[in-house]
Amino acid sequence: MLTKHQIERYGRQILLNGIGPQGQSRLLKAKVLVIGAGGLGSPALMYLAAAGVGTVGIADFDAVELSNLHRQILYTECEIGKKKTDSAYRTLKDLNSEIKIVVHDEEVSRSNAQSILGDYDFIIHATDRLSTKFFLNDACVFSGKPFSHAGVVEFGGQILTVIPHESACLRCILRNPSEEDEQPVGVKAGILGPVAGVLGTFQALEAIKFITQTGDLLTDTILFFDGKSMEFKKIKIKRNISCPVCGTPPSMS
Repeated sequence: MLTKHQIERYGRQILLNGIGPQGQSRLLKAKVLVIGAGGLGSPALMYLAAAGVGTVGIADFDAVELSNLHRQILYTECEIGKKKTDSAYRTLKDLNSEIKIVVHDEEVSRSNAQSILGDYDFIIHATDRLSTKFFLNDACVFSGKPFSHAGVVEFGGQILTVIPHESACLRCILRNPSEEDEQPVGVKAGILGPVAGVLGTFQALEAIKFITQTGDLLTDTILFFDGKSMEFKKIKIKRNISCPVCGTPPSMS
């Protein structure tokens, strides 16, 4: 049962058809992990905390740099040189002191992925290397963890939600990234800050919809956003039964 304080705090979203007290209770019990506390992760983390997601995980191993500040809205000038996880923790606690924030101050890798993914209900991929996105795709599919993938470059980006073994994953679309994809996308081409904000906000929205069981998720669908023209385009995709990760049987492990 929601407390009087919670009803007042989350009142505007409790009023929504599809959320209500039951949906808010689900949010308060939910656990969401955001991997990457940068341009995508910053708005995602803030909106998850604001919505009352009971446990929010932050996985990042970088320090705040001056070049981050135009798009990574979790941080300020006085936090340059500090660990992103420490700064993000303080900001989110100031926003919502009642939620639990779990810090993973390390790179998610093949050796620790299973332990970090743990018992989270939903994973947000907010990293900027394509090769890392594919590794996280594989880890989540093998762990049965629903997740949101997003990417941003220049004035646009895309987002896809994956329910393992039910909807198409990244490997259904592209088998392997190239060696060039080890470099962060934004380093090569640049990123406009508000575009990252749009896509990161959409990732938080997908997590909230999944938890509250309301609305239609971006499964089997890639949503493209063009910030210059302010146009959205949806491309339907299909799960590949020969996919090396989510196919039957998978050929990768």
